[in-house]
Amino acid sequence: MVYRGGLENRFRRKPDGGSNPSLSARNVFFVNNWTNIAIWAAVIGAAFGYLWWQGQIQRLAVYVQETREELKKCSWPSWEELKGSTALILVMVALLGAFVVLVDRVLFAIFIR
Repeated sequence: MVYRGGLENRFRRKPDGGSNPSLSARNVFFVNNWTNIAIWAAVIGAAFGYLWWQGQIQRLAVYVQETREELKKCSWPSWEELKGSTALILVMVALLGAFVVLVDRVLFAIFIR
């Protein structure tokens, strides 16, 4: 490889800062991407086929169906109840944080000074 004109040619860069890889380098990148995709597709397909053969896919479908049925039986809070509970939790977290800060300062004052 002949270096002409400085770093822009050594690192296959155009004078305006863009890259200029050779055609063979672009093909290798393209082939490597498709090879990786094909390998992962084969691995995922084999895992799915094995799970299907073992009956795990059917068990998962039954689990999802039963979960949906159970969730329909649950009682869900109204919007007003949800807002009230959220506000209560925020207040309690703030109070707990203030308590921890207060205790920390008191203990710091007692033991460090």
